[in-house]
Amino acid sequence: MKMLYLLSFSIFLFSCGNGNTQNTTQNHTKLDPVEVPLQNNKARAYFASGCFWCVEAVYESVKGVDEAISGYSGGHTTNPTYESSNTGRTGHAEAVEVIYDPQVVDFETLVRVYFGSQNPTQANGQGSDMGSQYRSIIFYQNEEQKNIIEKVKSEIAKNYKQPIAAEIVPFQKFWKAEDYHQNYERMHPENPYIQNVSIPRLNKFKKKFPELLKEH
Repeated sequence: MKMLYLLSFSIFLFSCGNGNTQNTTQNHTKLDPVEVPLQNNKARAYFASGCFWCVEAVYESVKGVDEAISGYSGGHTTNPTYESSNTGRTGHAEAVEVIYDPQVVDFETLVRVYFGSQNPTQANGQGSDMGSQYRSIIFYQNEEQKNIIEKVKSEIAKNYKQPIAAEIVPFQKFWKAEDYHQNYERMHPENPYIQNVSIPRLNKFKKKFPELLKEH
């Protein structure tokens, strides 16, 4: 009983969310993608792969990425919040908006970063973060991006016995998360989740792709 309690406590302590989850996702098959225009010669891409604290830190370490913003996407409600999305009932996943210079880093490289910085076979979660709000999604804005995602996904699949879990979904809208979530890893290095989950995930990515990292 004591071991069971300790295990349950550890899962709660090292979890990004509150653990109250239901699997409610949206049928995207009939939706046309929304394309986000360049702003100040910078493009935007959208990814979901577990806790956005982790994903934000990974992308902000990549050359050519100006910023990664934590938020919510892929659901069926408006103005989602951290509390509502964590129930799993809104259909939204924790996602990041990656603002990047396409002259320095291209979309395909960002997709490879996506697959290379997670367990791509885990469905509805990453590690102890489990539920539809932590599911893996790559959002495409046009057919060219969709083809790139499918090509890379097919290549990655050859390295695994289990199927790749990532959904390929037409982008519709990104909702920025609350201010306290932004740059969370950088602002809260003492947080147990950051120390035991986010930083190891970031370091594992850095070791795997040193050629993609910013100099500093």
